[in-house]
Amino acid sequence: MNILSAICSLLFIGCNPKKNDSEAKSQDDLKTEFSLPKKLREVSGIALSQDQKTIWAIEDAGNKNVVYGLNRKGELINDVLVENAENNDWEDITKDAAGNIYIGDFGNNDNDRQNLSILKLDLNNPSQTTTKVTQTTKFHYEGQTEFPPKKSNLLYDCEAFVEKDGSFYLFTKNRSKGFDGTFLVFQIPNQEGDFEAKLVGKLKLEGSFDDAAITSASINSKNQVVLLTHKNVFLVSALFENNFKNYAIQKMSLNHNSQKEAVVFVDDKTLLIVDEKDKNEGGNVYQFKL
Repeated sequence: MNILSAICSLLFIGCNPKKNDSEAKSQDDLKTEFSLPKKLREVSGIALSQDQKTIWAIEDAGNKNVVYGLNRKGELINDVLVENAENNDWEDITKDAAGNIYIGDFGNNDNDRQNLSILKLDLNNPSQTTTKVTQTTKFHYEGQTEFPPKKSNLLYDCEAFVEKDGSFYLFTKNRSKGFDGTFLVFQIPNQEGDFEAKLVGKLKLEGSFDDAAITSASINSKNQVVLLTHKNVFLVSALFENNFKNYAIQKMSLNHNSQKEAVVFVDDKTLLIVDEKDKNEGGNVYQFKL
């Protein structure tokens, strides 16, 4: 390649408009912060308290209706029983700008549930032993008319959501036959009531199921969303602008394959990631720098 050609190539890359999927960017290390207590084998979501001193963790279907509080060293502080709620399938936990905590009871592996909800908790003190749901946001998905749909259209499981400006945004997990990385984004008002989740986006990630099936989400102060999969994180920028068009997705390999189920931003460039315990592997909290 001559000098002129090289310069032209660089100019093209620099001016290239945003794409749905950028070239994969690898990181060298997924740093292990600590191992989870033995009783937490199936963590499905984590959130940080407003002062960032407490990690709130939940488990999914088949486990207790309990939120677990850990300190930043991974030591279990408390088991907080949610007195007025069942754990149908708790799949993610998030907070809003004011620090309110929400649980997504929307795991839907078979795409046949009709009791999906998001639960707001009275959870402000890491030393409390019980809590109650103070708001229940029930919903059903726009576009879903069959329970379950055909195997080629199993797009209504969900393990990932964030709260932004008075709305919840849900990122579905594609379980369709012939997986192609497609997922849906739904918007629901952060209110008490029963709502139709509005379809606001249909996006696509690259790779196989382990590469691109979404298991958790988190949002930072720049309104960037990170989507977690078993093998990667995808950083989505400008998602909420221009009616969910002209966004950018950057794929970052974790160079590590396990059943990763939970992610949260510590700051705008640092993530905590959790995987489930599987025999002698997993059950850890990792740090990952974007």
